[in-house]
Amino acid sequence: MINKRKFVYFVLVPLLLIGLVISLTPASLFHEAATAQVDAPVRTGGTAGTQGKQAQGMHTQSKYYDVVVIGSEIQGVLLAREAQKQGLSVLILDPRSKPGGELIQGQMIFLDEPHDAKKRSLVQGEIKTLFDGYNSGKIRKAADFNRYYNRLIKGIPVRSGITVKSVTAAASGGSKKLLKSLTYRDPQGSVVTVEAGYWVENTDFNALTGKLNAKRIPGMERVSKVGHPDYMAATMMLKFKHVNWSKLHQAVLDDYPLTNVRDKYGGNTYVDWDFATGFSNITLKYKPRDPQLLLRGMNTSYQKGGEAIMNSLLIFDVNPSDPKSVQSALDKAKAEAPFILQFLRKNIPGFDRAELNGFPDYLYIRDYNRFETDYILTFSDVMNSRMFWDNVSIGGYALDLQGTRTVPKGIHLGQPDRYGIPLRSFELKGYDNVLVTGKNIGASIEAYGSARIMPNTALAAQTIGIILGRELKQGKRLHDLNQEDFKRIHQYLKKEYHIKVDG
Repeated sequence: MINKRKFVYFVLVPLLLIGLVISLTPASLFHEAATAQVDAPVRTGGTAGTQGKQAQGMHTQSKYYDVVVIGSEIQGVLLAREAQKQGLSVLILDPRSKPGGELIQGQMIFLDEPHDAKKRSLVQGEIKTLFDGYNSGKIRKAADFNRYYNRLIKGIPVRSGITVKSVTAAASGGSKKLLKSLTYRDPQGSVVTVEAGYWVENTDFNALTGKLNAKRIPGMERVSKVGHPDYMAATMMLKFKHVNWSKLHQAVLDDYPLTNVRDKYGGNTYVDWDFATGFSNITLKYKPRDPQLLLRGMNTSYQKGGEAIMNSLLIFDVNPSDPKSVQSALDKAKAEAPFILQFLRKNIPGFDRAELNGFPDYLYIRDYNRFETDYILTFSDVMNSRMFWDNVSIGGYALDLQGTRTVPKGIHLGQPDRYGIPLRSFELKGYDNVLVTGKNIGASIEAYGSARIMPNTALAAQTIGIILGRELKQGKRLHDLNQEDFKRIHQYLKKEYHIKVDG
């Protein structure tokens, strides 16, 4: 049996020394705990960089980032990527179980390209790499798009499958609020809190902005004249194999001139070796088994090797914030697909031996709630080619409002020339540090018909990421920037990034 003196010297003293060493050891030398442990903010604001702090609790994790992006749509990824390049700490919190959103999980890989009145492409920035590959045929199949997207998101921390539980905000001076923190639940059930200098709404269902008591911009109800919020239809992309594209191409050539083709098949009908549009005179004759569905014109991309993907199956009344609504829409579309296949086999040249080629995991969501930003882009802005002192993108594309259940064929409101999209259309009204990306853009429903397409908003997101990173280093927040600042900003965007958005 050990005596008391030996117990003190050989047991208690060593334990006390070990405890002293641990208490003086920087927390950064230990791996982050996998359990729900609270970390105090790792930096306290202003400029890029981090400062380690000791853990202060045992309930949730709390960590500070310069930029937290909610959702993994490609636009927010581009913003995060540029901010990270400038030395900012970034994090993507994705409510979806897998990253990629519309482009990857929804496989919306029939890409719409904006042009000006002289038919010149308006695609700029990093997204031009995608479009160049797409137009050349190098990026056409899902695996090609996956490789491109994975290159963009590589090195950016992503936490998938989260659920936003709550947010906290404080006054920031004047009439604006400052969003301070967000608490979410991860797939393992842990509750985690993060803090950030800037927050970015990058989902298709307002996972962040839906919790901020912002004012909704009126949507398709302005067109459909219903007494409640209304939205453009969603789409499930239809995938085919064993398509004889040469036969489709030749059949249309045989019906030339183009005026005759469009009289026979419908307006906007066109086929080349890579893409096919139109055929609405045929497709609109299809009678779906479910009134929630409509087969519109067949915007189709040829993916080579007999494979094609088609953006044509509209699904009305989908609520992207409700997983049951999304799953129900997917189930209905998948059940309808074999009947659509039989119809196409009988009525579209080159599809007589086609087969279904699997299904995407998610939908293409065109439209959902959008909330007021510091400036709301208008129909007049778009149609009159207005440029803004704080342009972050040059947009283009037809004012194309896709169908609702009430207005199933949609409406075409005109074809604009190039127009500017200002930073203020991506700054959530009433908040000093909340940005929106992609289809969350602040635009009237009429202007949204054009501004919503990926190249317009992807360029804006990349540009905002660059500006955010560079200007924070100079101690300037986005709301501090004025017209003189933007003259300087537009110069370095053009010189260093080959992005021209000053009109």
